[in-house]
Amino acid sequence: MTDSNAPAPAPIRWFGTSWVDRGAEYWLRRVAVGVGALVAAAAGAFVMQLAVQGVVVAKTGAFVELLLVLAIAVCSCVAALRTWTVLTRGKESLSGWMADEKSISVMLAVGFVGSLISYLLRSLVEAPGESVQRSRHELAVAAAARRQAGAKRPAKAGKRRR
Repeated sequence: MTDSNAPAPAPIRWFGTSWVDRGAEYWLRRVAVGVGALVAAAAGAFVMQLAVQGVVVAKTGAFVELLLVLAIAVCSCVAALRTWTVLTRGKESLSGWMADEKSISVMLAVGFVGSLISYLLRSLVEAPGESVQRSRHELAVAAAARRQAGAKRPAKAGKRRR
């Protein structure tokens, strides 16, 4: 039995509002998202391997090759950490340089494999972003219930104790 005055849950990408009741469609989508993220991460890792092999073939030297591999690893770690934080605590929990998308957009683009792996790992636990949306929805429902309970309460008589 749903209340018509209760706030509607916000949809999550790939899941819509199926995360609310976790029906059969929800579980199927979770598996599909996990498999999709795994396939995309594998394809991305293959592309990154081709990029590194291109630098190796160009015979730029071991130092440049090492710098490239380290740059990709650092960017992947930053992208994975940022994605995990957004999916578990929400975008508003980001602070400092990680919150400014313009300043780290190149890092996120290079580290997209880390972001995909983070998405995959989160889909093993829940729909990515579900905990954030669930807590927001529960707070909104509780606030609506308080407002509704306050509206049903009759106004107090004009007597005050001093």
